[in-house]
Amino acid sequence: MLQKLNTKRGGFTLVEIMIVVAIIALLAAIAVPNFLRSRKRSQATMIVDDLRQIDSAIDQYSIENNKKSGDSVAWADVQKYIKTGTRLYSSGNKDVLGNTFTITSADTTPKVATTSYDALSDVAPADFWSPYR
Repeated sequence: MLQKLNTKRGGFTLVEIMIVVAIIALLAAIAVPNFLRSRKRSQATMIVDDLRQIDSAIDQYSIENNKKSGDSVAWADVQKYIKTGTRLYSSGNKDVLGNTFTITSADTTPKVATTSYDALSDVAPADFWSPYR
């Protein structure tokens, strides 16, 4: 017996596939910049958090070692007052971007590196960095 060939086959046309690809590309074009901005913002937040921890460690070191205003403080001194095993402890006084924090004396706050500030200033306004700039 002869069977009729099924001439109606199911599937997608080229136009339908192109529309789906265009929609996916549009969604990706919207999502990728937001993802990159969120990543930079989280890096800025991490740097400010590290600066707060360093500032607290400087205060604790100064109190326990009777340091007065103007006495210099080194990273090795401060590192003892940061929780061991953390990224900041083993960072060697460097931030997430690999730039060095500025630690000068017992009565001054640590400062963010200029290159880190410049790299992240578009996602974090000046008042975000307020005491550490």
